[in-house]
Amino acid sequence: MPPVQSPEPSPEQSPEKSPAQGPFDLAEGDPFGPHTLPYGVFSTPDAPTRRRIGVRYGDHVLDLSDLPAAVRPPHADLLAAPTLNPLLAAGRTVWREVRAAVRAAVTEPAHRAALTPLCHPLADVTLHLPFEVADYVDFYASEHHATNVGRIFRPNGSALPANWKHLPIGYHGRAGTIVVTGTPVVRPNGQRKGGDDATPLFGPSTRLDIEAEVGFVVGAPSNHHEPVALDAFRDHVFGVCLLNDWSARDIQAWEYVPLGPFLGKSFATSVSAWITPLDAFDEARTQPPARDFPLLPYLDDAAAEPGGIDLRIEVTVNGETVSRPPFASMYWTAAQQLAHMTVNGASLRTGDLFASGTVSGPEPDQLGCLLELTKGQGPFLQDGDEVTLTAWAPGPDGARIGLGEVTGRVLPAPALGGDQA
Repeated sequence: MPPVQSPEPSPEQSPEKSPAQGPFDLAEGDPFGPHTLPYGVFSTPDAPTRRRIGVRYGDHVLDLSDLPAAVRPPHADLLAAPTLNPLLAAGRTVWREVRAAVRAAVTEPAHRAALTPLCHPLADVTLHLPFEVADYVDFYASEHHATNVGRIFRPNGSALPANWKHLPIGYHGRAGTIVVTGTPVVRPNGQRKGGDDATPLFGPSTRLDIEAEVGFVVGAPSNHHEPVALDAFRDHVFGVCLLNDWSARDIQAWEYVPLGPFLGKSFATSVSAWITPLDAFDEARTQPPARDFPLLPYLDDAAAEPGGIDLRIEVTVNGETVSRPPFASMYWTAAQQLAHMTVNGASLRTGDLFASGTVSGPEPDQLGCLLELTKGQGPFLQDGDEVTLTAWAPGPDGARIGLGEVTGRVLPAPALGGDQA
């Protein structure tokens, strides 16, 4: 698993400013400028129990919880909550009005004196999980990833299941173990059985892996028994975040037949502290890859707006770049995933999170998990390893739209008590 040489700085690392510059004086190319404005929840050392909504601007957080009257956006009461959920539930019209007002506030020089005291350096705040997660669904939408994994697990059979190009495959995950970036990831214990083992063993996973993914956060709910059509995607999805769906490959391999992922996936899923509004990616919209089979009407997006998003992801392990997965290569789009997730009448709730599945491209340096990068042979993650995902997308007038990073460090598995064999 040789490192990938990286000639570009990570988009999470804002360009340096001179000491005389303030929080609104961004260096050229800063990916967290006025076209990005992701929302998060933070607290400060002087009030550690008070959680506030803010937007990231450069390397500062602008507190939106109590803006001066001159720049207070409509629906300001929604921004006084300790989570994003009230804003998420308010719907697209409100999202756009609030975003426009915040952008006007940060770009108008006349407001800087009033807003500067509300800006906190990122290094001085604690970032929290920005929304209360309702349900969590994870998909399997990369043809490259699914093919690579299929060849590893089924070397003498078909790499892709027969249904793969007819519907977005997914599973329901565990919402209660979704954690914000920076939260340590404890190596899970569980059952595993190797090919030479007569009976299953119990103990720490020895094949701990990552999955570089993109998450979509649902805002406006839907009614039970009313499917969400492709053209209603923007009415329900508030924003986008990076996501690492940690995987214990040995636990997963033993348990997943016949029902699919369970304990091998449910111990931790890390998400960014920043949710970037969906509208920030308008310039990054792109057509998905050509489909090999005609799609059923509820999934047919031939006449819809381009459903792909040109996100460029970078994966580092202990500071070394190991992969750059391209999200534009995903076979199934987020709109198709949402349509399929609700076609049976399942309802959406505010705070639902659904993830793309592992993002992998066609090249050896574009694979989104260690299973693929090492062709199943390892090495996998060791205790103490730290994994970070960053990403950016093209924005208007040559700008970059940054996504908040996702970082997690692996801690040893808890000690076992008694005879666990």
